[in-house]
Amino acid sequence: MMMEKLALRSRILLAGAAMSALLLAGAPAGAVTPADTLVEGFAIDDIISMDPGEAFELSTAEVTGNTYDLLVRLDLSDTSKVKGDLAESWTVSDDGLTYTFKLKPGLKFASGNPITAADVAYSFERAVKLDKSPAFIIDQFGISGDNVAEKAKAVDDTTFQFIVDKAYAPSFVLNCLSATVASVVDAKLVKEHVAAVTPSADYKWDNDFGNAWLKTGYAGSGVYKLREWRANEAVVLERNDNYYGEKAKLARVIYRNMKESSAQRLALEAGDIDVARNLEPNDLDAIAKNADLTSTSAPKGTVYYISLNQKNPNLAKPEVRQAFKYLVDYDALGSTILKGIGEIHQTFLPKGVLGELDENPFKLDVAKAKELLAKAGLADGFSVTMDVRTGQPTTGMAESIQQTLGQAGIKLEIIPGDGKQTLTKYRARNHDIYIGQWGQDYFDPNSNAQTFASNPDNSDAGKSKTLAWRNAWDIPDLTKETEAALLEKDSGKRADMYKDLEKKILDTSPFVLIHQQLEVAGLRKNLKGFALGPSFDTNFVGPVSKE
Repeated sequence: MMMEKLALRSRILLAGAAMSALLLAGAPAGAVTPADTLVEGFAIDDIISMDPGEAFELSTAEVTGNTYDLLVRLDLSDTSKVKGDLAESWTVSDDGLTYTFKLKPGLKFASGNPITAADVAYSFERAVKLDKSPAFIIDQFGISGDNVAEKAKAVDDTTFQFIVDKAYAPSFVLNCLSATVASVVDAKLVKEHVAAVTPSADYKWDNDFGNAWLKTGYAGSGVYKLREWRANEAVVLERNDNYYGEKAKLARVIYRNMKESSAQRLALEAGDIDVARNLEPNDLDAIAKNADLTSTSAPKGTVYYISLNQKNPNLAKPEVRQAFKYLVDYDALGSTILKGIGEIHQTFLPKGVLGELDENPFKLDVAKAKELLAKAGLADGFSVTMDVRTGQPTTGMAESIQQTLGQAGIKLEIIPGDGKQTLTKYRARNHDIYIGQWGQDYFDPNSNAQTFASNPDNSDAGKSKTLAWRNAWDIPDLTKETEAALLEKDSGKRADMYKDLEKKILDTSPFVLIHQQLEVAGLRKNLKGFALGPSFDTNFVGPVSKE
């Protein structure tokens, strides 16, 4: 049925066979994308659901960011702040517990239904009660399925209240409400598609809040509306003419599933796609030599690091932890494996986040590392293993680090594995060294501070399985400082608290932060207004046009 629907809509909406060819991985070379359509080559095979209450994958975040609205969004001119989206204004009560939002007048969903505070309340209710992966972003404010109706409620048609359990920093609350899980859905439309559910011990509600339908359906109000998602093939967006703000400049956007960097580059060169989204350094170099193409990049909220398990007695020595930070050839990595796709960044908060500390004090210094190892009683080095997820850039990074560690007498054995193998071992605290990446769950410093600088219970049975916990780093004082930063209402003082945490992590932690991801894209030069945002849900395509 979905194939039949897409075929019909392609004939009606996508100008027939020429557009249909764009949805196929093997579109003929020399094809020209339509003047009113943006076609992107993008690895979208991670998409499992289009329901904003469930989806927590990178590709889906981009689609959701363009197809749903929020109460507030990141202010791209200053990402330490938010600005109103559906909300015209908001206030915080004197006790810091009640957030009251006034909606802009005359808002409509893509369906034509009016947007009211009841829709906002229903959106929060369904996200919390569904209890899918991103629900914790709302739950952490003392919200549960049992109290969400009282804690997230419509006062009248244009007034929504959100009541939290502690007097958190307003910036923390508002940043969390800019996450895609807080997307506002068309309650009237969703309720027409709910499926009955028999309550059980694991799920006590009598309906699915439209989750089965929204996996492939759409009930938003964004600049574009979802027309179709074909798993592992394509996502098709169509301009939403009911959008409250400036309308999208193009009629539609198509994301074609293309995983290989070389295939994307070839398609871009041939004119089969307008944008290539998953390019490796060699393909970026080729694009730079093509007069018809250009590229753009933006730092993302993802940092790459190696971590040292403190259960290993050698790695638990403070001097050894610091020695490792002098045994990474940051400059060489930046000019080779990470060229164009990452920039050296040694603090746990990515650029653009409130409180980010832009300091990179460590350089490759084998002599200093040897001195530290000697102080630790390990002048002759030692043997250790590193779990590495197969693929780039992690494999290349691991091999580089293996070589530089060897210069100080540390014999590193690389243990390759797939993502499931390496993560399972890491999450069980059974590794020596792990190399990987950590991305923000929401655009607030707490998202990274909580995992790198907090460990409430270091026992194997601990429930808060932060990265500090995974590496058995017992830090009661830093944990208290992380919790205190959540309650600091003054944004400037809050930023300083995170900078202090970052300095302490730099000096003492078992984490060696290496670089921050740069998202890159190659594009045809006839595109105007294409820009990558600071997070995966802020790659906005509404402003894009063609000459």
